[in-house]
Amino acid sequence: MDTFKTQSGKTVTITPIKHASMEINFGGCIIQVDPVVDGALPKTDYSQWPKADIILITHDHYDHFDANAVADLCKPSTKIVTNASTADILGTGMVMANGDTLRLADDLVVHAVAAYNTTPGHTQFHPKDRDNGFILEADGLRIYIAGDTEDIEEMKEVKDIDVAFLPCNQPYTMTPAQLRHAADMVKPRVLYPYHYGDTPVDAMTEALDGTGIDVRIRSFQ
Repeated sequence: MDTFKTQSGKTVTITPIKHASMEINFGGCIIQVDPVVDGALPKTDYSQWPKADIILITHDHYDHFDANAVADLCKPSTKIVTNASTADILGTGMVMANGDTLRLADDLVVHAVAAYNTTPGHTQFHPKDRDNGFILEADGLRIYIAGDTEDIEEMKEVKDIDVAFLPCNQPYTMTPAQLRHAADMVKPRVLYPYHYGDTPVDAMTEALDGTGIDVRIRSFQ
């Protein structure tokens, strides 16, 4: 796990789980992102994890959304934040579309941003305007969770990011070269390549060489 401090000294701890799944602990507020039991390996028993205060789901693909994982993590007060198609499947959830902002607590805000494919022949995987990326503002600390996307023009508007999670596995998300272009647009202080599947780690780190960004490789295969 990695720990960060917010502008007023609160602690944010990020625990990688796998692929696109992670736990973010913001001063005791537990946020689970794209939890899945076995849609991505290794299998995760979420019944053994702390109940979530917030669950963020970028879209309804099997490696990002799992109703069983959501059930294991939920308590009566859990807030589920997702896109329309996932909420329809789940039968519940706070629906966000690209451009929406939602205040989850006095010091916690989430913004939904675009996430889609642009490469010809790949656009059916993640069509424009359907799925979300998220920018989570935790007491001023800005965390960008890109979701399944390529290096889209909207990333030029993603500003002042402290921590970014950018995917790298074509044909579904980005090539290492696209990852570099995305990093150059977003300019985060810390960057975690995630959702990288069979992409060689060396290819990602070499592509990101010279950015001046703190690149951290964790268990997000």
